[in-house]
Amino acid sequence: MRRFNFTMPHSLFISDLHLCAKQPRSTEVFMHFMRHTAPDADALYVLGDLFESWAGDDDLDDPFHQQIIRAMRALAESGTRLLVMHGNRDLLMGKALEQASGAILLPDPTLLDLYGTPTLLTHGDTLCTDDAAYQDYRRQVHETAWQRQFLNQPLAQRKAFIEQLRARSETEKQQKNSSLMEVNDAAVSNLLREHNYPRLIHGHTHRPMHILHHLDGHTCERWVLGDWGRNANALRCGRGGCEYISVTPARSSPA
Repeated sequence: MRRFNFTMPHSLFISDLHLCAKQPRSTEVFMHFMRHTAPDADALYVLGDLFESWAGDDDLDDPFHQQIIRAMRALAESGTRLLVMHGNRDLLMGKALEQASGAILLPDPTLLDLYGTPTLLTHGDTLCTDDAAYQDYRRQVHETAWQRQFLNQPLAQRKAFIEQLRARSETEKQQKNSSLMEVNDAAVSNLLREHNYPRLIHGHTHRPMHILHHLDGHTCERWVLGDWGRNANALRCGRGGCEYISVTPARSSPA
């Protein structure tokens, strides 16, 4: 197994934390990670669904949100760049959150030169094209007019709507064929071609895996980030490549 020298420059990638007050263990792991692991990195990239839900930046004063934002700002002020991409659960994160947390909001997708390797970042839900109903929903909620109309509603009303939507989504997941929630190979190939065959890193499917795509004479790595529901992990990338690391502290470890 390849082992990295972690004193060398590296960046970290995480996704699908789904942080909320109802999941204190995930919050504990996040706080430990932000204090003890992330500060050693050049940059931390959060590729969507940092929060279980985000009703709008006018909810910044929520005590739970303030706890998370303080940890984000502390990391950003320590010298580690913090870059956050919208997910399907927190697509309404905006400028006020960006300013309060010290994070930079990234467009989806984002192509960057990562220690000499072209690397494409995306949340990953756009690749699940077999789920036509979800893709129709996604197009709707990403429309500027829809978001403006939604954000004009009272915060309490927005939160109630999101709770109903989450409950319905969980029910639908139980009824859907699991293959619908996986990425479509053709969608992955098209994205890789469009961006000139980079390495691809994404989340959303909650199934960490490393896949090689052999496409048009090119070999492209695809790294899938896991969720933080049970065993939290991160992807660590440097000049020597990438590997998964566990970030779940022992129960006795301080947060």
